[in-house]
Amino acid sequence: MTQAKIGDKVKVHFTGTLEDGTIFGSTLEEEPFEFIIGEKNMLPSFENAVIGMQKGETKTIELSPEEAYGPHKKELVHVMDRSSFPQEINLEIGKRLQVRTQDGKQVVVTIKDFTEDSIVIDENDPLAGKTLNFKIELIEIIQ
Repeated sequence: MTQAKIGDKVKVHFTGTLEDGTIFGSTLEEEPFEFIIGEKNMLPSFENAVIGMQKGETKTIELSPEEAYGPHKKELVHVMDRSSFPQEINLEIGKRLQVRTQDGKQVVVTIKDFTEDSIVIDENDPLAGKTLNFKIELIEIIQ
């Protein structure tokens, strides 16, 4: 039977969970996720886990923070003056926003907290610093 290899286009179903069992992502209720192994559109450790799998095979992997989205970096958490945010933005904890940094780059941030005077934003990926578990099922190798 054919095994998935670098360069293959594959379709997978996956469920991603945190250590406490919280699901952070799943394709089970939608179309399988399609990607080409080796094009770095997925976490490298996820891609590596699919290599060698056969159609219909299921595998469970655990990724350390370093293998996933890296450690949570305190220097990427900032307190901003609330007056620097547009009034029309509805602030809520956990909301993701795209903002422009002082050097002109666009970054996605998460609102961590806010008061009348300030907003705490976090540039880290929400999954940074977390161990991730994936249950992967190889649905199809398109090649």
